[in-house]
Amino acid sequence: MERSEVRSIKSPTTFEEQVEILRKRGLVISDIDYAVRTLQRINYYRLSAYTLSLKKNDIFYPDTTFEQVVDLYEFDRRFRYLIMEMVEQVEIAFRTHVSYHIAHTYGPLGHLDSAHFKNHEVFLAELEKEINRSQEIFIKHHIEKYEGNIPVWVAVEILSFGTLSKLFSNMKNSDQNQIAKSYYRVPAKYLVSWLKCLAHIRNICAHYGRLYNRPLTSKPRLDRKSKNMGIDQGRIFAHIYILKQLIFAPDRWINFITRLEALLTEYKEVVELHRIGFPEDWEAILVSKKK
Repeated sequence: MERSEVRSIKSPTTFEEQVEILRKRGLVISDIDYAVRTLQRINYYRLSAYTLSLKKNDIFYPDTTFEQVVDLYEFDRRFRYLIMEMVEQVEIAFRTHVSYHIAHTYGPLGHLDSAHFKNHEVFLAELEKEINRSQEIFIKHHIEKYEGNIPVWVAVEILSFGTLSKLFSNMKNSDQNQIAKSYYRVPAKYLVSWLKCLAHIRNICAHYGRLYNRPLTSKPRLDRKSKNMGIDQGRIFAHIYILKQLIFAPDRWINFITRLEALLTEYKEVVELHRIGFPEDWEAILVSKKK
């Protein structure tokens, strides 16, 4: 595209002008002051993402209200926190399982030896970067007292979930299978996929990204039986489904489902289940026994 064909950047709008833009597009706004106050705390661009399912050709469906848009935003915010809490449990447990296996199979510094992995250079570079920028006391302690030799059970605590999942995917098949069999009772090929996907979801949640009405690029590997349940791999429900396979404590999982059901009930007037990939029998799927 030639320079003359490049569109000019739109001029900034005031909060009042943003409200007027929404009104001209057919959104019902009965309380202008409330709308302005809302846009003062939630960026117009962020909030407008929740209008995508409420309009066609940039015109809102009849009787769509500003309150409905805000409700979708609030649902998604609380939905994110529920999911993030469960992903955290998986992430912390997995750090333990990987470091324990490496330490007891290859020694405290086994994670540094490329001979134990398929492709290790990228991981080593990312680990060094994390060590150099870490402000954790335990890292400084090992640098000062042990000449920078940081054992694997310490190193895993400063890795991002994404880097941790890459470490696992680069482990030898025999090591992957041992961890998968010992703790998760699923084939390692599924665990590799699931951890990568959950790391992606964690990043979305950590940056306050949208989950509602969002096709996901991370698609967890599912067996034929799971696909026959009507689970859409490109929506968030598929990721919740794999969380079920990775959470150890049954009481915590049931508590999660209870809170999830309560949240969906509270926002049932605005939330369309198919926008988050939930089948009609989603609750039965999530409470059924693990494989």
